[in-house]
Amino acid sequence: MTIRIAIADDHPFILDGLEQLFRGEEDCEIVARCLDGRSALEAVERYRPDVLVLDVRMPEMDGIELLRTIHERQLPVKVVLLTASLDDARLLEAFRLGASGLVLKESAPRLLAQSVRQVAAGEQSWNGRAIAGALRLVLQREQAVAAATSTLTPREIEVTKMVAAGLRNKEIASRLGVTEGTVKFHLHSIYEKLRIDGRYALINYARDHGLA
Repeated sequence: MTIRIAIADDHPFILDGLEQLFRGEEDCEIVARCLDGRSALEAVERYRPDVLVLDVRMPEMDGIELLRTIHERQLPVKVVLLTASLDDARLLEAFRLGASGLVLKESAPRLLAQSVRQVAAGEQSWNGRAIAGALRLVLQREQAVAAATSTLTPREIEVTKMVAAGLRNKEIASRLGVTEGTVKFHLHSIYEKLRIDGRYALINYARDHGLA
């Protein structure tokens, strides 16, 4: 079976290298090469490749934005991310948006070809070090959320999330169907329990504990 591949990177010499790599593989066919995210999206919609090899950092639409669009439109393409580095939070987001693999640019070309074959066959292909970091982040966030929910009541969690989303007391009261006085009471209780002082500290707490 021939694997139909689209490649996307904003550096022409990397695109040339990718094209040379896959043209040397008997079971691979390049159907599109793209220099930015928007043209990569157009190529996926037009040519329906089996696999998209996608650089994370690109103009017009970066790799994560493109992944989100592919996910939302339910386009039937497997995505292998190609990157020099990716922080754990963005890697986790890529994983949740349906990316099937990740290969670091420092890796040997044969590993990229191997990853594309695995992904085309319906498998996952993640760089071991990268996925370990993301899984660590997931665990830390789960522990942080558990710590928050064991300290605050469900209604206090709700108020905290709304504060983190930028809502003022009047808006929170309207959404919850309560008075502003009740919202202030909840906030006072939250500040006391968390031993923090003020809205800004609460927003930081929410971000650190997976509530924002």
